[in-house]
Amino acid sequence: MKKFMKLSAVSALSLVIGASAAFAENIKIAFIDPLSGPFASTGTNGLHQFEFAVDHMVNDKGGVLGGTNMEIVAFDNKISPKESLIQLQVAIDQGIRYIAQGNSSGVANAITEAVNKHNRRNPDNRVLFLNYAAVDPALTNDKCNFWHFRFDANADIKMDALTDVMVAIDDMKKVYIIGQDYSFGKAVAAAAVKNLSAKRNDVEIVGNELHPIGKVKDFTPYSRKIIASGADAVITGNWGTDMVGLGKSLIESGYDGPIYTYYAAGSGITAALGESAKGRIRLISQGDINPIGSDEARATYTAFKAKHPDGNIDQSRIFNVIGMLAKAIEGAGTADDVVAVAGQLEGMEYDSMWGGKLFMRPQDHQIIQNMNVGVHTNEGIEFDYDNSGFGVLTESTVEMASMDSPTTCEMKRP
Repeated sequence: MKKFMKLSAVSALSLVIGASAAFAENIKIAFIDPLSGPFASTGTNGLHQFEFAVDHMVNDKGGVLGGTNMEIVAFDNKISPKESLIQLQVAIDQGIRYIAQGNSSGVANAITEAVNKHNRRNPDNRVLFLNYAAVDPALTNDKCNFWHFRFDANADIKMDALTDVMVAIDDMKKVYIIGQDYSFGKAVAAAAVKNLSAKRNDVEIVGNELHPIGKVKDFTPYSRKIIASGADAVITGNWGTDMVGLGKSLIESGYDGPIYTYYAAGSGITAALGESAKGRIRLISQGDINPIGSDEARATYTAFKAKHPDGNIDQSRIFNVIGMLAKAIEGAGTADDVVAVAGQLEGMEYDSMWGGKLFMRPQDHQIIQNMNVGVHTNEGIEFDYDNSGFGVLTESTVEMASMDSPTTCEMKRP
């Protein structure tokens, strides 16, 4: 009897240890973005896309490395760089080796610096930063480091493609630039001035201003200045509630010119702008949604909507992050050695189900991909946003945009 009890105890202990080991084997990715406050809808929809991507692309297909699953662990940073660093440390203390963030380049700048410092001090406990949406050019230029990979085109690349389309409009003579007052907003403004000046010396910049991020309740004063300037077109990098506020105010104030944007789609923005923005809002982005990039993408979007009826795949690059990370882990033969995984990501070519080939440029860890300019409309839309009937229809594509663009990155490698 004693022998049986001893064996039972050992068996029970083995089951506990086995279960713990199985749980510990999950490859965890910390998602550090706003899940509360004015930008909560953007962060929450991004979280749902990450969670769906790891299940749909990895876990439901047997995982990686012979059966290891991926897991998203969410951390609310309240769009604060200070709070982000606290959450980053919590994630590292939990043994998480992969950090995903995208909303706010101000936050990204804080995270990349902290990750770089942590990895120098803790060579046996390194982490990788998977930047899926923060597009301040400095992150892959002067502030580049080996541990940071950007899966979205930076602000300069996007503006280069966007202005290629804009300068083809002969009667566009005056442009007004407006954005959020932080590193990304400043980068968008600088890139707009540089590109327009180089491509059309007859275009006049009639306004160039920044406003506090997430704090403007009424954009009417800004809209009135834009209309008074006689602008033929507006350029903005605004996102989240700031994009909704600016877009609605401009249209309601009577501005009837095109508004060229970076992030004017999904996460409630499309529904808020609706019919009033039809043919008015234009957007620079990656990934083909309308028309859809492939049958695989169509099946993926359909499955996502079945799980999240009120959600959108408005950041298809999130699926590229997971696909490329899974490929890198398989190539490295491990998820624990992030140096080996980073080595696989460098120079990786990846066929995206959303259309086109992706290339992770090794010298600065900047993704190179096709860039699309689309229009806010309800015509020719297979997949709308916000269940509004409206979506973004691709009008033109710049293939492998800025493949040979210069970089000031001088990367130090481990």
